[in-house]
Amino acid sequence: MTISRRKLIEPQITPFYHVINRCVRRAYLCGDDPYNGKNYHHRRGWIVNKIKQLASVFCIDVCAYAVMSNHYHLVLKIDTEQQQNLTPQAVISRWLQLFNGHPIAVDFLKEGQIGAEKQQVLSNLVTEWQQRLGSISWFMRCLNEEIARKANKEDQCKGAFWEGRFKSQALLDEQALLSCMMYVDLNPIRAGITPSLEQSDFTSIQQRIREYQQTKTSAKQSPSNKGHFQLLPFVGAEHQAKTAGINFAFADYLELIDWTGRCIRNDKKGFISSNQPQILKQLGISADAWLEHSEQFMERYANVSGKWSRMRAFKQHVGGHWCKGKSASYQLHPN
Repeated sequence: MTISRRKLIEPQITPFYHVINRCVRRAYLCGDDPYNGKNYHHRRGWIVNKIKQLASVFCIDVCAYAVMSNHYHLVLKIDTEQQQNLTPQAVISRWLQLFNGHPIAVDFLKEGQIGAEKQQVLSNLVTEWQQRLGSISWFMRCLNEEIARKANKEDQCKGAFWEGRFKSQALLDEQALLSCMMYVDLNPIRAGITPSLEQSDFTSIQQRIREYQQTKTSAKQSPSNKGHFQLLPFVGAEHQAKTAGINFAFADYLELIDWTGRCIRNDKKGFISSNQPQILKQLGISADAWLEHSEQFMERYANVSGKWSRMRAFKQHVGGHWCKGKSASYQLHPN
Protein backbone atom coordinates (compact mmCIF):
# COMPACT_ATOMS: atom_id res chain seq x y z
CA MET A 1 0.00 0.00 0.00
CA THR A 2 1.32 3.44 -0.94
CA ILE A 3 2.05 5.79 1.98
CA SER A 4 1.07 9.43 1.57
CA ARG A 5 3.87 11.96 1.12
CA ARG A 6 2.67 13.88 4.16
CA LYS A 7 3.41 10.88 6.39
CA LEU A 8 6.80 10.14 4.82
CA ILE A 9 8.15 13.56 5.85
CA GLU A 10 8.14 13.79 9.66
CA PRO A 11 10.38 16.63 10.94
CA GLN A 12 9.74 15.52 14.54
CA ILE A 13 11.48 12.21 13.79
CA THR A 14 14.25 13.48 11.49
CA PRO A 15 14.88 16.83 9.79
CA PHE A 16 17.02 15.27 7.00
CA TYR A 17 15.59 14.07 3.67
CA HIS A 18 16.91 12.96 0.30
CA VAL A 19 14.68 13.98 -2.60
CA ILE A 20 14.94 12.97 -6.26
CA ASN A 21 13.12 14.10 -9.37
CA ARG A 22 13.46 12.90 -12.97
CA CYS A 23 12.60 14.39 -16.32
CA VAL A 24 9.64 12.89 -18.14
CA ARG A 25 10.54 9.57 -19.81
CA ARG A 26 14.02 10.14 -18.30
CA ALA A 27 14.93 12.11 -21.43
CA TYR A 28 18.04 14.27 -21.56
CA LEU A 29 16.15 17.50 -21.04
CA CYS A 30 18.93 19.13 -18.96
CA GLY A 31 22.02 18.07 -20.91
CA ASP A 32 23.17 16.80 -24.33
CA ASP A 33 20.28 14.97 -25.97
CA PRO A 34 21.82 12.19 -28.09
CA TYR A 35 18.59 11.79 -30.07
CA ASN A 36 18.09 15.30 -31.44
CA GLY A 37 21.61 16.67 -30.95
CA LYS A 38 20.43 19.65 -28.91
CA ASN A 39 22.19 20.87 -25.80
CA TYR A 40 20.17 21.80 -22.71
CA HIS A 41 23.13 22.21 -20.37
CA HIS A 42 22.01 25.70 -19.33
CA ARG A 43 18.88 24.28 -17.70
CA ARG A 44 21.01 22.71 -14.99
CA GLY A 45 22.01 26.27 -14.09
CA TRP A 46 18.32 27.19 -13.91
CA ILE A 47 17.79 24.48 -11.33
CA VAL A 48 20.78 25.50 -9.16
CA ASN A 49 19.75 29.17 -9.29
CA LYS A 50 16.20 28.34 -8.26
CA ILE A 51 17.45 26.16 -5.40
CA LYS A 52 19.56 29.14 -4.31
CA GLN A 53 16.52 31.42 -4.20
CA LEU A 54 14.31 28.91 -2.40
CA ALA A 55 16.97 28.16 0.21
CA SER A 56 16.98 31.85 1.14
CA VAL A 57 13.18 31.94 1.48
CA PHE A 58 12.22 28.60 3.02
CA CYS A 59 13.31 27.38 6.46
CA ILE A 60 15.07 24.52 4.71
CA ASP A 61 18.84 24.06 4.44
CA VAL A 62 20.59 22.37 1.53
CA CYS A 63 23.18 19.77 2.60
CA ALA A 64 24.02 18.41 -0.86
CA TYR A 65 22.84 18.62 -4.46
CA ALA A 66 23.70 17.17 -7.87
CA VAL A 67 21.98 18.20 -11.10
CA MET A 68 22.41 15.57 -13.79
CA SER A 69 21.25 15.43 -17.42
CA ASN A 70 17.86 13.88 -16.72
CA HIS A 71 17.38 14.09 -12.95
CA TYR A 72 18.56 15.84 -9.83
CA HIS A 73 19.23 14.98 -6.18
CA LEU A 74 18.88 17.14 -3.08
CA VAL A 75 19.67 16.42 0.56
CA LEU A 76 17.63 18.83 2.66
CA LYS A 77 17.27 19.68 6.34
CA ILE A 78 14.08 21.21 7.71
CA ASP A 79 14.94 23.96 10.21
CA THR A 80 11.89 23.77 12.47
CA GLU A 81 13.42 26.10 15.06
CA GLN A 82 13.88 28.88 12.52
CA GLN A 83 10.39 28.22 11.13
CA GLN A 84 8.75 28.49 14.55
CA ASN A 85 10.64 31.67 15.45
CA LEU A 86 9.59 33.64 12.35
CA THR A 87 7.67 36.82 13.11
CA PRO A 88 4.48 37.55 11.14
CA GLN A 89 6.38 40.25 9.22
CA ALA A 90 9.15 37.78 8.32
CA VAL A 91 6.63 35.15 7.19
CA ILE A 92 4.83 37.61 4.92
CA SER A 93 8.07 39.09 3.56
CA ARG A 94 9.42 35.66 2.67
CA TRP A 95 6.17 34.49 1.09
CA LEU A 96 5.87 37.59 -1.08
CA GLN A 97 9.22 36.75 -2.66
CA LEU A 98 7.51 33.76 -4.28
CA PHE A 99 3.82 34.57 -4.62
CA ASN A 100 1.43 37.50 -4.84
CA GLY A 101 0.23 38.09 -1.32
CA HIS A 102 -3.26 38.63 0.05
CA PRO A 103 -4.12 42.38 0.14
CA ILE A 104 -4.52 42.29 3.93
CA ALA A 105 -1.02 40.80 4.34
CA VAL A 106 0.45 43.34 1.92
CA ASP A 107 -1.19 46.22 3.81
CA PHE A 108 0.08 44.86 7.13
CA LEU A 109 3.63 44.66 5.79
CA LYS A 110 3.45 48.26 4.54
CA GLU A 111 1.63 49.85 7.47
CA GLY A 112 2.75 47.61 10.35
CA GLN A 113 -0.81 47.25 11.61
CA ILE A 114 -4.36 46.54 10.44
CA GLY A 115 -7.87 46.89 11.82
CA ALA A 116 -9.21 44.43 14.38
CA GLU A 117 -11.78 43.10 11.90
CA LYS A 118 -8.98 41.89 9.60
CA GLN A 119 -6.76 40.45 12.32
CA GLN A 120 -8.20 36.92 12.20
CA VAL A 121 -7.79 36.72 8.42
CA LEU A 122 -4.17 37.84 8.75
CA SER A 123 -3.51 35.35 11.55
CA ASN A 124 -4.87 32.49 9.42
CA LEU A 125 -2.74 33.54 6.45
CA VAL A 126 0.44 33.79 8.53
CA THR A 127 -0.19 30.39 10.12
CA GLU A 128 -0.70 28.76 6.74
CA TRP A 129 2.32 30.41 5.09
CA GLN A 130 4.55 29.71 8.09
CA GLN A 131 3.70 26.02 7.85
CA ARG A 132 4.48 26.02 4.13
CA LEU A 133 7.87 27.70 4.65
CA GLY A 134 9.01 24.54 6.42
CA SER A 135 7.47 22.16 3.90
CA ILE A 136 9.64 20.16 1.52
CA SER A 137 6.58 19.56 -0.65
CA TRP A 138 6.14 23.32 -1.16
CA PHE A 139 9.87 23.77 -1.70
CA MET A 140 9.78 21.15 -4.46
CA ARG A 141 6.58 22.52 -5.94
CA CYS A 142 8.12 25.97 -6.31
CA LEU A 143 11.28 24.48 -7.84
CA ASN A 144 9.67 22.11 -10.31
CA GLU A 145 6.86 24.32 -11.55
CA GLU A 146 9.14 27.20 -12.56
CA ILE A 147 11.67 24.95 -14.31
CA ALA A 148 8.89 23.16 -16.20
CA ARG A 149 7.35 26.45 -17.37
CA LYS A 150 10.68 27.84 -18.56
CA ALA A 151 11.63 24.62 -20.37
CA ASN A 152 8.24 24.31 -22.11
CA LYS A 153 8.40 27.94 -23.16
CA GLU A 154 11.87 27.41 -24.60
CA ASP A 155 10.72 24.26 -26.43
CA GLN A 156 7.45 25.90 -27.52
CA CYS A 157 5.45 22.98 -26.25
CA LYS A 158 3.04 21.96 -23.50
CA GLY A 159 2.82 18.99 -21.19
CA ALA A 160 4.73 17.41 -18.34
CA PHE A 161 8.44 18.14 -17.95
CA TRP A 162 8.92 16.06 -14.81
CA GLU A 163 8.19 12.35 -14.58
CA GLY A 164 5.96 12.86 -11.55
CA ARG A 165 6.09 14.08 -7.98
CA PHE A 166 9.45 13.85 -6.29
CA LYS A 167 10.58 10.78 -4.38
CA SER A 168 11.82 11.19 -0.82
CA GLN A 169 13.92 9.24 1.67
CA ALA A 170 14.03 9.98 5.38
CA LEU A 171 17.60 9.91 6.74
CA LEU A 172 17.41 8.77 10.33
CA ASP A 173 20.99 8.94 11.62
CA GLU A 174 24.49 10.26 10.90
CA GLN A 175 25.54 7.23 8.87
CA ALA A 176 22.47 7.53 6.66
CA LEU A 177 23.08 11.27 6.17
CA LEU A 178 26.75 10.81 5.27
CA SER A 179 26.01 7.85 2.98
CA CYS A 180 23.33 9.79 1.13
CA MET A 181 25.42 12.96 0.79
CA MET A 182 28.28 10.82 -0.50
CA TYR A 183 25.97 9.12 -2.99
CA VAL A 184 24.72 12.49 -4.25
CA ASP A 185 28.14 14.17 -4.43
CA LEU A 186 29.67 11.20 -6.30
CA ASN A 187 26.82 10.89 -8.80
CA PRO A 188 28.73 12.39 -11.78
CA ILE A 189 31.81 10.24 -11.06
CA ARG A 190 29.73 7.10 -10.66
CA ALA A 191 28.00 7.88 -13.97
CA GLY A 192 31.36 8.36 -15.72
CA ILE A 193 30.57 11.99 -16.60
CA THR A 194 33.58 13.51 -14.85
CA PRO A 195 36.89 12.14 -13.56
CA SER A 196 37.22 14.29 -10.43
CA LEU A 197 35.28 16.08 -7.72
CA GLU A 198 36.67 19.47 -8.79
CA GLN A 199 35.21 18.99 -12.28
CA SER A 200 31.78 17.83 -11.07
CA ASP A 201 29.72 20.76 -12.32
CA PHE A 202 26.39 21.58 -10.68
CA THR A 203 27.20 19.66 -7.51
CA SER A 204 27.52 20.71 -3.90
CA ILE A 205 30.92 19.06 -3.51
CA GLN A 206 32.41 21.25 -6.25
CA GLN A 207 30.97 24.33 -4.54
CA ARG A 208 32.27 23.25 -1.12
CA ILE A 209 35.77 22.49 -2.47
CA ARG A 210 36.03 25.88 -4.19
CA GLU A 211 34.91 27.73 -1.07
CA TYR A 212 37.26 25.64 1.08
CA GLN A 213 40.20 26.42 -1.21
CA GLN A 214 39.36 30.13 -1.21
CA THR A 215 39.29 30.10 2.58
CA LYS A 216 42.68 28.39 2.78
CA THR A 217 44.41 30.64 0.23
CA SER A 218 43.01 33.88 1.60
CA ALA A 219 42.37 33.55 5.33
CA LYS A 220 41.94 37.31 5.77
CA GLN A 221 39.22 37.57 3.13
CA SER A 222 35.83 35.96 3.29
CA PRO A 223 35.25 33.48 0.45
CA SER A 224 33.48 34.74 -2.64
CA ASN A 225 30.03 33.16 -2.87
CA LYS A 226 28.98 34.90 -6.06
CA GLY A 227 26.48 32.70 -7.86
CA HIS A 228 26.28 30.32 -4.90
CA PHE A 229 24.10 29.96 -1.83
CA GLN A 230 25.14 28.99 1.65
CA LEU A 231 25.09 25.23 2.08
CA LEU A 232 24.50 23.78 5.54
CA PRO A 233 28.03 23.94 6.99
CA PHE A 234 30.17 21.19 8.45
CA VAL A 235 30.70 22.32 12.03
CA GLY A 236 32.72 19.49 13.56
CA ALA A 237 31.51 17.32 16.42
CA GLU A 238 33.04 19.65 19.03
CA HIS A 239 30.79 22.54 17.90
CA GLN A 240 27.52 20.69 17.40
CA ALA A 241 25.94 22.01 20.61
CA LYS A 242 26.65 25.64 19.66
CA THR A 243 26.20 25.78 15.89
CA ALA A 244 23.59 24.21 13.64
CA GLY A 245 25.22 22.14 10.95
CA ILE A 246 26.60 18.76 9.97
CA ASN A 247 28.46 17.26 12.92
CA PHE A 248 31.71 16.45 11.15
CA ALA A 249 34.68 18.49 10.01
CA PHE A 250 34.64 19.24 6.28
CA ALA A 251 38.29 18.17 5.95
CA ASP A 252 37.30 14.72 7.21
CA TYR A 253 34.34 14.55 4.84
CA LEU A 254 36.56 15.62 1.94
CA GLU A 255 39.04 12.89 2.83
CA LEU A 256 36.23 10.32 2.91
CA ILE A 257 34.63 11.37 -0.37
CA ASP A 258 37.98 11.55 -2.17
CA TRP A 259 38.88 8.09 -0.87
CA THR A 260 35.46 6.68 -1.82
CA GLY A 261 35.54 8.29 -5.26
CA ARG A 262 38.91 6.75 -6.08
CA CYS A 263 37.66 3.34 -5.01
CA ILE A 264 34.50 3.33 -7.13
CA ARG A 265 35.97 4.73 -10.36
CA ASN A 266 35.85 2.23 -13.22
CA ASP A 267 39.57 2.59 -13.89
CA LYS A 268 40.43 2.16 -10.22
CA LYS A 269 38.41 -0.95 -9.33
CA GLY A 270 40.02 -2.94 -6.56
CA PHE A 271 41.99 0.01 -5.23
CA ILE A 272 41.57 0.59 -1.51
CA SER A 273 43.99 2.79 0.38
CA SER A 274 45.51 1.32 3.50
CA ASN A 275 44.66 4.53 5.39
CA GLN A 276 41.04 4.37 6.44
CA PRO A 277 39.36 7.83 6.61
CA GLN A 278 38.84 9.36 10.03
CA ILE A 279 35.04 9.50 9.75
CA LEU A 280 34.81 5.73 9.25
CA LYS A 281 36.81 5.23 12.43
CA GLN A 282 34.48 7.59 14.28
CA LEU A 283 31.40 5.71 13.08
CA GLY A 284 32.96 2.27 13.51
CA ILE A 285 32.31 1.24 9.88
CA SER A 286 34.63 -1.10 7.97
CA ALA A 287 36.05 0.06 4.61
CA ASP A 288 34.41 -2.79 2.67
CA ALA A 289 31.00 -2.17 4.26
CA TRP A 290 31.21 1.57 3.53
CA LEU A 291 32.11 1.07 -0.15
CA GLU A 292 29.31 -1.42 -0.68
CA HIS A 293 26.90 0.91 1.10
CA SER A 294 27.99 3.96 -0.91
CA GLU A 295 27.69 2.26 -4.29
CA GLN A 296 24.32 0.63 -3.61
CA PHE A 297 22.59 3.28 -1.49
CA MET A 298 19.52 3.61 -3.73
CA GLU A 299 19.22 -0.16 -4.25
CA ARG A 300 19.48 -0.89 -0.53
CA TYR A 301 16.81 1.50 0.75
CA ALA A 302 13.39 2.74 -0.32
CA ASN A 303 11.88 5.78 1.41
CA VAL A 304 13.80 5.56 4.68
CA SER A 305 17.43 4.91 5.59
CA GLY A 306 19.20 4.38 8.90
CA LYS A 307 19.75 1.74 11.54
CA TRP A 308 17.35 -1.15 11.18
CA SER A 309 15.64 -0.54 14.54
CA ARG A 310 14.98 3.11 13.70
CA MET A 311 13.78 2.24 10.20
CA ARG A 312 11.23 -0.21 11.56
CA ALA A 313 10.03 2.31 14.15
CA PHE A 314 9.67 4.99 11.45
CA LYS A 315 7.71 2.71 9.13
CA GLN A 316 5.41 1.60 11.93
CA HIS A 317 4.85 5.24 12.89
CA VAL A 318 3.79 6.23 9.35
CA GLY A 319 1.65 3.13 8.92
CA GLY A 320 3.72 1.12 6.45
CA HIS A 321 3.52 -2.66 6.20
CA TRP A 322 6.94 -3.30 4.64
CA CYS A 323 10.43 -2.01 5.39
CA LYS A 324 13.28 -2.33 2.90
CA GLY A 325 16.81 -2.20 4.23
CA LYS A 326 20.23 -3.39 3.06
CA SER A 327 19.45 -6.20 0.60
CA ALA A 328 16.09 -7.47 1.83
CA SER A 329 12.52 -6.40 2.57
CA TYR A 330 10.69 -7.33 5.73
CA GLN A 331 6.96 -7.42 6.48
CA LEU A 332 6.21 -5.43 9.63
CA HIS A 333 2.65 -6.64 10.16
CA PRO A 334 2.36 -10.21 8.82
CA ASN A 335 -1.15 -11.57 8.48
